[in-house]
Amino acid sequence: MSTGYRWLIALVCSVAVADEPSPQRQQVLLNLLKHDCGSCHGLPPKGGLGPSLMPDALAGKSDALLLDAIQNGRSGTAMPPWKPFLSIEDSRWLIERLRQP
Repeated sequence: MSTGYRWLIALVCSVAVADEPSPQRQQVLLNLLKHDCGSCHGLPPKGGLGPSLMPDALAGKSDALLLDAIQNGRSGTAMPPWKPFLSIEDSRWLIERLRQP
């Protein structure tokens, strides 16, 4: 592998790691997912007032769609915008967790 490719791979890996929330923030986000999201989406999040957030229910939905729903809410529904409380990186991390089986 050439030095240029190694440099590029190192750069991409460092950016990915830098975007991941700290372990403390991850705990806050997991708590939010369980209690705040779970109050509408169910515990486990199989649906309730809000739709299911289980991996199979999210499989056909793009990350962009889910990110928009989290950040901006859904007009005409009980889904509020979480942009004041969650960064884009926080929201992406939550989407990754929700997609895990």
